[in-house]
Amino acid sequence: MFIRKECMFMPPPMGPPPSAQLEKLKEKRPESIKEIPGYLKRLFGKFFFRLSYIFRLVWETKPWILFAMLLLSVLSGVLPVCQAYAGSFLLTRLAEGFTAASIGEQVQGLWQKIVWLLVLQFICIFLISLVNNIRSLVTRIAGELVANHVKEKIMIKARELDIASFDKPDFYGRLENATREADHRPIQIINSVFTLISTVITICSYFVILSQVKPVWASVLVIALSIPGAVVSFVYRKRNFRYMRHRSKDRRMLTYFSNVLTDKDLIKEIRIFGLSEHFTKRYKEVFLRYFKGLKSLFMKEGAWNIALSLVSSAANCVLFLIIGKQVFEGKIDIGNYSLYTGALNSTASGIATFISTTATVYEGTLFIDNLITFMKEKRTVREAGECPREPVRNSGHRIEFRNVSFSYPGSPKKVIDNISFVIEQGETVVLVGLNGAGKTTLIKLLTRLYDPTEGVILLDGFDIREYDTEKLYSLYGIIFQDFGKYAVSVRENITFGNIKKDADNDRVVMSARKSSSEQFIEKLPEKYDTPLMRYFEDNGTELSIGQWQKLSIARAFYSDSDILILDEPTASLDAIAEQEIYNRFDELRINRTTIFVSHRLSSATVADKILVLEQGRLIEEGNHRELMEKQGRYYELFSTQAKRYISEYAS
Repeated sequence: MFIRKECMFMPPPMGPPPSAQLEKLKEKRPESIKEIPGYLKRLFGKFFFRLSYIFRLVWETKPWILFAMLLLSVLSGVLPVCQAYAGSFLLTRLAEGFTAASIGEQVQGLWQKIVWLLVLQFICIFLISLVNNIRSLVTRIAGELVANHVKEKIMIKARELDIASFDKPDFYGRLENATREADHRPIQIINSVFTLISTVITICSYFVILSQVKPVWASVLVIALSIPGAVVSFVYRKRNFRYMRHRSKDRRMLTYFSNVLTDKDLIKEIRIFGLSEHFTKRYKEVFLRYFKGLKSLFMKEGAWNIALSLVSSAANCVLFLIIGKQVFEGKIDIGNYSLYTGALNSTASGIATFISTTATVYEGTLFIDNLITFMKEKRTVREAGECPREPVRNSGHRIEFRNVSFSYPGSPKKVIDNISFVIEQGETVVLVGLNGAGKTTLIKLLTRLYDPTEGVILLDGFDIREYDTEKLYSLYGIIFQDFGKYAVSVRENITFGNIKKDADNDRVVMSARKSSSEQFIEKLPEKYDTPLMRYFEDNGTELSIGQWQKLSIARAFYSDSDILILDEPTASLDAIAEQEIYNRFDELRINRTTIFVSHRLSSATVADKILVLEQGRLIEEGNHRELMEKQGRYYELFSTQAKRYISEYAS
């Protein structure tokens, strides 16, 4: 029955919990001077690891981005220096011409030199403008490409992760952090790195020029005074990152409250119950709490920067005086004065750019930790290994739960408590119980959206963990209680039942007919090609909840699943539509193992087996006649429901 190699299933060891992984990201501070070198080594090691991760992302996107940005950065660093030299020579020649003219002398060929220097000056200006425009264009194009690549990686990773991950609040924190940074952070960091390259080239070139100014210590002092500013920027970037991570919950709350007030499915209830003011108030409260700490960080950093800027400006002023005095003493000419003062201004602004950009890169790499952490998220539902089993298709399947228990991640409560039962090939089974009895959780375990914490689930005699996960999923045709509503065409909504095969129009129409969807579909403007919901299309059609449920049932008819699972499949339908659907289900169940979850116990009367659940335990098992004769919990539930129907009919 199975295509497989002989091997045993060995569940892989569980990795550390996400919280433990986050703890590893925190670097322990040195407690003594001896520990400082090791601390710095680890700190820089993490920094360059994050930076290399970003470069890999860009390389994976388009390698030409890195080469283009490197070339443009080198040109951006060299051209301003060329312009400064051209300007200096031009000013010197103009001064010579002015002096000669004032005393009535003629300098042979001076005008031609001035013209050529003017041409060179304008060429430099043009090239600087051209390079800046091309660099801006490349950055914008690269930004879109890289953001798209990172989003695709996040979507692929989210697809690979377990449903269990989506039940954990800290997982949503990591997902929110990762997606928030995907749009801009990688290209921002790459652009900043190449800005650093061009800035370093410019600073080094200007420092060579300034080294000709005596005393040399004055130029060195200007550069040395930039170090405290760099320290302040680094310190407050790290504090900002820590604050943002600490307040991740507040940011999620702000997003949630904002979305609640703009959600089209909630807007009617929001207006009727007058909840707008309440949620707006909650939003403001959370924002003020979040902004209070952020504002404090901004103010402290701003105060430090203002103080350091005053000191730096004073040092620049002293250096200007030194250069001016040398002109007055005839040690340098007016052209060199222009060159040196321009170099001083450019060096000062370059150092400021270097500090702020380096801090931006450092802060950005810290935030990239959010993406790295998310991409390292581990599955708890593990693949079968190198030799997974493959189930035989197009037949009924035997299912056995053997001493199965389950608790949701982070909760000690057993939602499923030591349950054992068997579903034979081709049987129709109904799960019965009050809300919270564990019916839907049982379905999630069977479909391996979760793995049991205790016990084993067997499919055709083998542990379901031995099967290839994707091929196991292909066995199931499922209508969940919280079924999907997709903003695509009617046709696509139906073909999602078997997306791996080419759309079969005849089968689509047949599925719509069997699910009683055909009547309302034929009345739609474009019938099966009508776009649903108004997220993207102005002519999108909004369906009632009952019509959406019929489409979800059409998906089940369209699928070629071997095991049919129906979780409250008619909860949103009226009694007549429900009866029509149940009449169709007889056809749907042919040659399939079928599992119903339903509060409406009329569906249980035709089942081969009924499983009655209560607080996660299996308390009764049998067919309708057997359980009615037993007069236990099922008898009580069925009789209560029957009396209500009779009472409603009589009234």
